[in-house]
Amino acid sequence: MISPNTIQQILSRIDIIEIVGSFVKLKKRGANYLGLCPFHNEKTPSFTVSPAKEIYKCFGCGRSGNSISFLMEHEKYSYVESLRWLAAKYNVEIEETATSPEFKQQLLVADSLFIINGFAQQFFSDALFSTEEGQSHALSYLKERGFREDIIKKFQLGYNPEGRDSFTRAALDAQYNLEYLQKSGLVTTRDGNSYDNYRGRIIFPIHNQSGKILGFGARIIRNNDKAPKYINTPENEIYVKSKILYGAYFARLAIDKSDECLLVEGYTDVLSLHQAGIENVVASGGTSLTPDQLRLIKKYTNNLTIIYDGDPAGVKAALRGLDLALEESLNVKLVLIPDNEDPDSYVHKVGAAAFTEFVEFAKKDFILFQLEIALRETGNDSSKKAAVVNQVAETISKINKAEDFTRQQDYIKQCAALLKIGEDGLHALVNKFIREKITKEETRSFRDEQRNTEQESGLPGTKQDTEVLALLNRDEMFEQAMIRSLLEFGMLDWEGEKKVADYIFREIDENQLEELIDNPELVKVLHTYKGWYDAGLEPSAKNFLYHDDLQMSALVVGIMDFNYELSHKWPEHFEGHIATREELYREEVFSTLNYLKLRKLKRMMDENQGDLEKATVAEDQLVLVQTHQHLKKMEIELTRQLGTVIFR
Repeated sequence: MISPNTIQQILSRIDIIEIVGSFVKLKKRGANYLGLCPFHNEKTPSFTVSPAKEIYKCFGCGRSGNSISFLMEHEKYSYVESLRWLAAKYNVEIEETATSPEFKQQLLVADSLFIINGFAQQFFSDALFSTEEGQSHALSYLKERGFREDIIKKFQLGYNPEGRDSFTRAALDAQYNLEYLQKSGLVTTRDGNSYDNYRGRIIFPIHNQSGKILGFGARIIRNNDKAPKYINTPENEIYVKSKILYGAYFARLAIDKSDECLLVEGYTDVLSLHQAGIENVVASGGTSLTPDQLRLIKKYTNNLTIIYDGDPAGVKAALRGLDLALEESLNVKLVLIPDNEDPDSYVHKVGAAAFTEFVEFAKKDFILFQLEIALRETGNDSSKKAAVVNQVAETISKINKAEDFTRQQDYIKQCAALLKIGEDGLHALVNKFIREKITKEETRSFRDEQRNTEQESGLPGTKQDTEVLALLNRDEMFEQAMIRSLLEFGMLDWEGEKKVADYIFREIDENQLEELIDNPELVKVLHTYKGWYDAGLEPSAKNFLYHDDLQMSALVVGIMDFNYELSHKWPEHFEGHIATREELYREEVFSTLNYLKLRKLKRMMDENQGDLEKATVAEDQLVLVQTHQHLKKMEIELTRQLGTVIFR
């Protein structure tokens, strides 16, 4: 793990304008900066960046965040990868925290493998371009296949010479550990001697999301019936085949921009399509799609188009992983390349424009295609048709998220027409599979938790009273306003040597925060702030914006929104000084805190009134009446201080 000291050094150097400006053209507008949103297509700029608050927000698509979340969203980095990117940008040396010996060893192995892979890539690239064997055997082969040199260099292709230990000797001479060389799959040992594992093969480096090399694919050049056509890196600490899509590093921005991912089988398919200018493409390596691969795709888009060979093997490969894709709410289309071609050969044959046109024209819906294939095989066999009906119903049942309801109903309608059965019957069968799945996979505790959440929120279940919801929204707004006041003004003076934070924590009991604030996530922010403050720190919104608790960070980003900015055009229309929130911070702190106190008093009065209605003993009734009078005096005093009307 990256040490807190390193993280603090990184955060202290962050300039959100510099970071976001590396990807978005920004223009100064008042106190903020404006540009075209990188997350959706727009012609009028609505993407706003605040250097003072260190946050961004798009008023078109609603996305918001800080420098780290921008990198996570735009570049698809993890939190740690974003920190490492920033550390490299600002020349901050990364210090790891004290961890268990096992975890340290795992990190050491992972780092060693990345270093070895980097050395290997350079060796293979040099062998391809700078040796006679590489040029005559491998480079000429690649060029005969139609690959340009710029594409070969872009994907860092290389060549492992045919000598038994050319790479092994170079790596050992460079003092690389033999054990790690073997673990990387680059070197194999037999009878006490070490040899190159990929000799005589073209090398395809496989990159992670930040461009580091995870492993390699190695393709044989010369015909050899005994040797496999491709050899891949064995699984190790950094190479996990089920989590990798070849070309994802080079395709990520194009996928994001086009809002579509093209999935092919092989390395050369990816290279050829990139060379043709079609860059939103990745390869599965010919294996069944895994949940991790599908989630990787979903980071960029919900639209997946699978392009496979049109032969039976290609059809079978394309249909694998369908149910998993549906469960991930991906919109899946299928394109089968005709005439025994594959994407590599077909794009070379017809050209980029014709290939793109063909893909758009030939796209078939995955579920409907699967049904058409199944119906061809059933013929007039009623038992086989019944099995197909069940199979289709089970497939459609995978589309069971609330946001996909319309899509599911559309599939039921189209499939029922193809099967020549009633929609109601297919609908009932789909629902049957959904119910079975809920019974098998979703625990009762989850449903109980949902039920408890409804009860705690005060929502009346299916009938949501609009007045109650309006009050809840207003309450949430004031809760957030109080937290915003603390984050922005907590270190400002209140009275004497006391700060705003001192006043707030004097007025509210830390042990009773849950009674004052309904949102548990906001309570968590308060507890975290007080913990830092009690430890002698001076917390601000920035501490939360870059917190490793991403949910808390996102919540604070939402609180520190642009809704309360003073328009930079106001001085053009109004004369004299216009008071800012910073100048009126005392009033804001006082009013937001007192609103929550009033709400608590109102709830106590309602509870007391309920007890009074149930009380039958005169003494109890007297105590409850006196309690009501006391609470009422407190309420009147609070509203007098605020100068407001008691809310009902």
